[in-house]
Amino acid sequence: MSRIFSGIQSTGNLHLGNYLGAVRNWVQLQHDYECIFCVVDMHAITVWQDPEDLKASTREVAAAMIAAGVDAKKHIIFNQSQVSGHAELAWIFNCVARLGWLNRMTQFKDKAGKNSENASVGLYAYPNLMAADILLYKATHVPVGEDQKQHLELARDIAAKFNHDYKVEDFFPQPEPMIFGTATRVMSLKDGTKKMSKSDPSELSRITMTDDADTIAKKIRKAKSDPDLLPETKDGLEGRPEAANLLGIYAALSDTTLDDTIAKFAGEGFGTFKQHLADLAVAKLEPIQTEMQKLMADTTHVDAVLRDGAERARAIADPILAEIKDIVGFLRP
Repeated sequence: MSRIFSGIQSTGNLHLGNYLGAVRNWVQLQHDYECIFCVVDMHAITVWQDPEDLKASTREVAAAMIAAGVDAKKHIIFNQSQVSGHAELAWIFNCVARLGWLNRMTQFKDKAGKNSENASVGLYAYPNLMAADILLYKATHVPVGEDQKQHLELARDIAAKFNHDYKVEDFFPQPEPMIFGTATRVMSLKDGTKKMSKSDPSELSRITMTDDADTIAKKIRKAKSDPDLLPETKDGLEGRPEAANLLGIYAALSDTTLDDTIAKFAGEGFGTFKQHLADLAVAKLEPIQTEMQKLMADTTHVDAVLRDGAERARAIADPILAEIKDIVGFLRP
């Protein structure tokens, strides 16, 4: 069976974009693949995190996975920092990857902005750690959003260069991207040209997995729209990013195509459509939120899942890492 590795950052305020773009897809994938799902707390500290908030956020993300339906007995859920092989392999990859490759990574430029000189080295080398996350388990497939495709290409380049440099043909696989359809990239409710983000200063820009029904409905009512009626075809979404975003969210939540959703609401105003969207979002999210609240009220079960997952992850990673060290030429006990 092919092996999937996928991770999600533990930086709190898990939002609808994280759910539709990642967690919901993981639930579907677990029926056909061996899955390793990771809360990437080491990636999280590439920018400053309050230590207590980081612990709480790590548990919250794990709780969301469990509540959404990821089977922690059949598959692996763990947090990255519990498996030291991620850091060890990342250093080896720091010595395999080339500066020119990292200089081409657009996400660093986006995140560092004009203050790149003050950005952490970790943020710059983030893609090497991502490559280590994947290749430590010789994962064959990686669910990624459009914004992570470039990082996966880098992981493939690193795998190929390692295999070539150490003359170990096909030691590391070439992991394949898995990009899903509707709403793989959920945009801000306040600006349809920007990705929904937990770092956006406006709470109204995102629906979080801890929002109650009234808050969800309020945020959707206040979501930016335009004065025109909803279009009859996809072509009618040209130049209307907010309409495209809201229709895409409805399609994803209802497990229908964007074409079917457009046909259903063609010619309607945003007021009516937003009410339908709010009702659907509440119906889909409320059961997950209820279960998350139970898990977070007593984190004993979540902590046990993460410990067990880390132990099982190490059982896969340790023999692979030992082989890598032999290939590189490291002396081992």
